[in-house]
Amino acid sequence: MHFVSTLRSPSLLAAVAATALTVTAPTRASAEAMLLIEAESGKVLHAENATYPWYPASVTKVLTAYVTLTAVKNGRLTLDSLLTVSARAAAQAPSKMGFKPGTTVTVDNALKMLMVKSANDVAFVLAEGVGGSVEKFSDDMNATSRRLGMTQSHWVNPNGLPAENQISSARDIAMLARAMIRDFPEYQSYWNTPAIKFGKKVMRNTNSLIGRYPGADGGKTGFICASGFNVVASATRNNRRLIAVVLGSQSSPLRGAKAAGMLERGFNRNGLAWLTPSLGTVDSLQVIAAAPPDMREEMCGKHRKRPAAEEADDDSVVADNNHQADPNTPTAFMLSSLGPSTVKNSQLVAPPGPVNPVIVHTGPSKKSAEAQIAAVRTKLDKKNPKGSKQIASADPAAVAVPAAAAQPATQTISAAPDGAFGPPPGRFTPPQQRGMPAVNENPAVMSFASPARAQPAPLTAMPDAAAQKSAVPMPRPRPKTPKPAAQ
Repeated sequence: MHFVSTLRSPSLLAAVAATALTVTAPTRASAEAMLLIEAESGKVLHAENATYPWYPASVTKVLTAYVTLTAVKNGRLTLDSLLTVSARAAAQAPSKMGFKPGTTVTVDNALKMLMVKSANDVAFVLAEGVGGSVEKFSDDMNATSRRLGMTQSHWVNPNGLPAENQISSARDIAMLARAMIRDFPEYQSYWNTPAIKFGKKVMRNTNSLIGRYPGADGGKTGFICASGFNVVASATRNNRRLIAVVLGSQSSPLRGAKAAGMLERGFNRNGLAWLTPSLGTVDSLQVIAAAPPDMREEMCGKHRKRPAAEEADDDSVVADNNHQADPNTPTAFMLSSLGPSTVKNSQLVAPPGPVNPVIVHTGPSKKSAEAQIAAVRTKLDKKNPKGSKQIASADPAAVAVPAAAAQPATQTISAAPDGAFGPPPGRFTPPQQRGMPAVNENPAVMSFASPARAQPAPLTAMPDAAAQKSAVPMPRPRPKTPKPAAQ
């Protein structure tokens, strides 16, 4: 009781408040930026260099997905809309899917490849498909940032590859993650898919917390030499969702361990919540006007082997699984006040286990029967110029053709090469009945009328007696013995 009363003494609380004021003033961004907030309220639970400008790297793709889903929500396109890979998109650096120019992919599959594989080429495909060009899409990204209150962000490309003017902060990225969760709850599968499968290749989510940290339900990673290893991750326990941001970590395992450590302390802080000084909400954090730290030499200098690719991890870097801030700095108070973690950070993330990947593919959505028909027609036409005839005899089980989608036989005949095949029974119409001259001027029609190529349709196929009389001339009656009119 004496201990509790001491903790609640005015002098101690005043010291705590003074410390809290010190914590809100960010320290020099020498190593990394860290931020932990509540998703629903935006309340800040921990902040370390959270408002220093930083290169976002592939975390950029969260905003690319947000702008794309906004276009879907507004009806500018659908998840089944086909987008084409341009030469500019195909030329993007790894990590990427490696599609050739001219390849098509749906918005749905592109979003899965973007968020799981972190495909740089697919980011350009989405940008060009949604905005018309990368430059116009970047304008949409900047307008969206301003609308969401991300005052420290500026964007020049949709994938986060190195660019001097591609800047954000832990604060802005946390605000973006909140908007993604709040505005598109029906599309959370793009945010937390553990793996995708393209052909025979299975690609795991670059966010190591998905499927491995208890409660993890979303996030995105990023890495370029100038930024270090970045991650934004969310997790939910007991209907409480938290968002953690780590920028500038030394390795992929370390960024995952630090994010997991913050989340764990955040979920365990309720017992000491009264002792934790309030830092306000994420949008109220005081921004810093400074240049982003450049970690190129530290991350990719000659002293270290590290290719600039999202999936590249340096095994020589040992993760500091018991990361704590310097105990002599005010920041350490905030981290410790979240409550002790019951296990080491290295034990928070389980070893990779088997996953059930989501199938992705190029081309149209397999849900569209008409799209399947178009794909089969294109494939057959490339192999054989008489492909239209082959489609007529295709296995119905292979291509499900709804009655409404089937084309009339007369259209198929008019598109066929000269003399490719005879008229379908019961559908041939003589040129006289169609209002055409008796002498055929159309080579395609002449091929049907020629006895050497095809026999005329049987008389029983004529629609009525009048058509038969007009199609087959009758012998003239003899003038000397005319038959009665009644007969």
